[in-house]
Formats: sequence, C-alpha cells, structure tokens
Amino acid sequence: MTAERDAPVRSPARPLAGAAVAVYLLVVAGATAAVADAAAACGTWPTCRGAALSDPALLVAWGHRLAAVVAGVLVAAGAILAWRRGSKPRVRAAVTAALVLYPVQVGIGALAATRGAPVDLAGAHLGVGVTIFAGTLLALAWQLEDETAGAHDPLDAPAPGEVSPPADDGSAPSTTGGLAATAVAYVRLTKPRLWWLLCMVAAAAMALAGQAVGQPPALSTVGLTLGGGVLAIAASGTFNHVLERDVDRRMQRTADRPLATDEVGVRNATAFGVVLTAASLALFLEVNALAAGLGLTAVLFYSVVYTLVLKPNTVQNTVIGGAAGALPALIGWAAVTGGVGLPGLVLAGVIFLWTPAHFYNLAMAHSEDYARGEFPMLPVVRGSAVARKHVLLYLGATLASAAVLTWLVDLGALYALATVGLGSVFLWAVLRLHRERTEAAAMRAFHASNAYLGGLLLAVVVDALAL
Repeated sequence: MTAERDAPVRSPARPLAGAAVAVYLLVVAGATAAVADAAAACGTWPTCRGAALSDPALLVAWGHRLAAVVAGVLVAAGAILAWRRGSKPRVRAAVTAALVLYPVQVGIGALAATRGAPVDLAGAHLGVGVTIFAGTLLALAWQLEDETAGAHDPLDAPAPGEVSPPADDGSAPSTTGGLAATAVAYVRLTKPRLWWLLCMVAAAAMALAGQAVGQPPALSTVGLTLGGGVLAIAASGTFNHVLERDVDRRMQRTADRPLATDEVGVRNATAFGVVLTAASLALFLEVNALAAGLGLTAVLFYSVVYTLVLKPNTVQNTVIGGAAGALPALIGWAAVTGGVGLPGLVLAGVIFLWTPAHFYNLAMAHSEDYARGEFPMLPVVRGSAVARKHVLLYLGATLASAAVLTWLVDLGALYALATVGLGSVFLWAVLRLHRERTEAAAMRAFHASNAYLGGLLLAVVVDALAL
C-alpha cells in the first residue's frame, strides 16, 4: 500500500501534447488541397464503399480518417488522465470541452464527405477543429504551469537590488581601428541577423500575392521590395542602437555594441540611419506608394514606438512590438497587388503571434540582463513560469493562424508538413524548457522558433509558386 502511494503519478501533460499535435495535424491536413480533393474520391462515410484501393486519393482519405481515430483516442486519454490524476478544474474543463466537441467535429466531417465539402461545412469543420486544438493546448499549458510554478526556477531574474553589474574582463573597449573595423561596426548597427527572416516574410507574401493575381511577381518587383526591406531593417536597427546606447552599456549581451563602445559616434550613426531610410524609401517608391508608406511606418514603429515607448514602459512590449515584424508581410503583398488583401493580413497575423512565442525564450535566457537594463520584460516582471506558459499559448495561436492560412489559400503538402513537423519540434523544445528550466533549454526553444518560421515561410514560397 505504501509503495503504491509513493509511486510517481503519471502526468497528463504527455498525452495532452500528443493530442494537440494529432488534432493540429488533422486540422492542417483537412484544409490542404490534397485532402480536399481526396474527399471527392470517397463520398461515403465512415468507409469508402465502391472505391478502388489503387486510387492514391482514396489512400489519402483513408489516412485522414484513421488519423482522426488516433487523435480522438489521444484526446480521450488526456481527459481521462486529467480527471484521474486530480488536475485542477481549469485543466479538466479545457480538455473535457475538447473531448465533447470531438464527436461534433466527426459529424461535420461526415457531412462534408457525403455532401461534397461545401464551403459552409468546410469552414465549420476548420472552426471546430481549431477550437478542439485550443482546448487541448490550453489544458497542456495550465497543466505544465501547475506542475512547475512555485518550484525553484533558475531562469527567474533576481530582485532589482540583487542584479549584478556586467562582467568586466579588465580591458577597455577599443575605439580605434582601420577602415575594415569601421565598416564592420557600421554593418553591426544594421542588425544583419534579422535580414534573412524578415526578407523571407516579404518573399512569402509576394508569392501568395502572385498566386492571387494569377502570375508570379516580376523579378524587378521582388528585387526592389527585398532591397528596400533590407535597407528599412538596417535603418531601424541603427536607430535602435542610437536610442538604446546608454542601456546597452549596462547589459552583458549588448555592452560591445558599436555605440556602447564609442566605435561609432551618435551623430554619424544617426546620419547613417537617415541615409538608409531615404534609400529604402527610394526603392519602395519604384514599386508603389503603398509599399513605401508601409516601409516608412515599419521604420518609425520599431525605432520610435517600440524602442522609446513600448520596450521601456510596458510588459506587453514584445506582444505589441510584434507588429514591426508583421509589416513586411503587408509590404510584400502591397508590392505585387498595390493593396492589402486578406491572405497578406493572415500571414502578418502569423508573424505577430509568433513573435512572443519566439522572443520570450530569449528574454528568459537573458532575464538578469534585461533586469539590469530595467526593461519590463515578461520573465522579469512576472517570472519565468508565466513566460513559459505564454510561449506555449502564443505557439498555439501561431499554429492556429497558420492553419487558417492553409484553408484560405491553395498551399500544398510541403506547407502542411512544415507547419506540423516543425511546429511539433518547436512544441517539443518548449516542453523541454518547462521540464529543464535552464538557459540552454530557453535558447533551444528560441532556435526552434526560428527554424519553424523559416521553414514555414520557405514552404509558402515553394507551394505558392508551384501550384
């Protein structure tokens, strides 16, 4: 009896994570063109009577229905464990709601299969599927929070009076150097590590816009838009360095930045940023006025609104600041169409929701540094347990919005594999972060978030141009 009482209690977290992945796979697969076409090959339910087993579309339809059975079993397992292991009421309520909705989802799927998947049923199928996914993910986030909150957390920032000064190796930073060193300093002002990802956002939006208008975007449009985008990012980074130079000197990870070490003067850096902004606008204007206006908005938002207003004053700085990273999606769409379309807005929403799931990991890894800089980042103000929960919730919101994009536009199997496969890797890294609660685990989740978005955007470009 004693041994039984002392035996470790199995957590519902693992089956809840499996259920979330399985349900998400169903949602994305059901929205792709391949599965939608397969439904036409199997107009009966639950089996495909009278259809040839050699038909590839039939195999896809059967695979989707079998996956639905597996997902249902995992949702039920998560619900049973949550009730049997005494999970808190909010966990039980969320997963039970998902379980109750599952037969509804199956019924809508059956109607869609037998009636040729009309638009209203397809939309309802997607909506209920996303709701079930949200229920399982909420249950998972709350379960993990209940299991890990209150324990010793190495990622928590120290109290304000306990923050140590930046480490000093005893050597003064060099303020002299040749032409090459100066050129490197100016390049560092532009934050080149951001170029590739934000350019991929614009490229994905242009590919989707090309699909919408019926032809790929002209190479000149792509070149001018990406060139203007790189210059806009460079200008934003430069102004950020100028405005945060005093804070940068107090933080370990930024103390060697060019303005913090006086490698570049404030006046020269400001002039450099102005020149970059002007050059960016010149390229965007060669495309159209809307792209130029959105480009200028991106520079001003990041440089002024985010750097001066949001970052030092509100714990929601990362969330609201995600608009800066989302704007390249609107710029890319506007460059091809001259307007703003729903697919471009949904893609921008994916980037906006991804940003907290991405950046909170870095903020946890460097929470002491952000406390030293007196930035009210979420892990500093509310602790790493809350930040981890928000990473998981924003990851779920990102995945849901990516599924909506699948339903809204014609994207193929590569996109489905990218969002499900890389999304699962991202989720795995976040689950490990909950268990390990170390800087290494936070950085692993940070890199997984980059891999997810990079792979997703590449898949959008390939699928949109191929279909």
